[in-house]
Amino acid sequence: MPDALALLKTRRSVKPDQLQGPPPSAADLDTMLTIAARVPDHGKLVPWRFIVFEGDHREEAGAAIASAYAAKYPDASGDQIYFETNRLARAPLVVGVVWSPVESAKIPAVEQQLSAAAAAQNLLLAAHALGYAACWLTEWYAYDAQVARAFGLDDHEKFIGFVHIGRFDGTPEDRPRPALKDIVTRFEA
Repeated sequence: MPDALALLKTRRSVKPDQLQGPPPSAADLDTMLTIAARVPDHGKLVPWRFIVFEGDHREEAGAAIASAYAAKYPDASGDQIYFETNRLARAPLVVGVVWSPVESAKIPAVEQQLSAAAAAQNLLLAAHALGYAACWLTEWYAYDAQVARAFGLDDHEKFIGFVHIGRFDGTPEDRPRPALKDIVTRFEA
């Protein structure tokens, strides 16, 4: 396993349509999800869960996305519906990260949501550590109530996003990163 700092410095997102198979093995996926679950979780509430989309089930899930799209846009073309049907089939494996807040007088919902987002980030890092490429997306269907119901979310749950995982030949291109001088200040009273 690469040194931890090198791992963190080299993680890059790869677009879903650039990801190739084969998908992660069951053992690798279990490792990724175990690492994804090792996040700060004030109160040990576990305010997140994962939905795995693999194999032919990606197309079945895509049919639910396309149905929601057609309901929103009844004049959508066949090409648009086809595109929506394949949303989750672009990558060999997709993991939906669900924010599932727990009622708590002590732990605010925003802390629980941040814990769920940390789970998505850990999933990206675990995929990278195991030699896979990944991308975390929150496209329109992450916010759609019809899609949420089709994917089994309860009324109080929301998607944090979808992590697309596969293989990528080569080195992903880096994007410009902000200079520390532009994003860091020092508090002085």
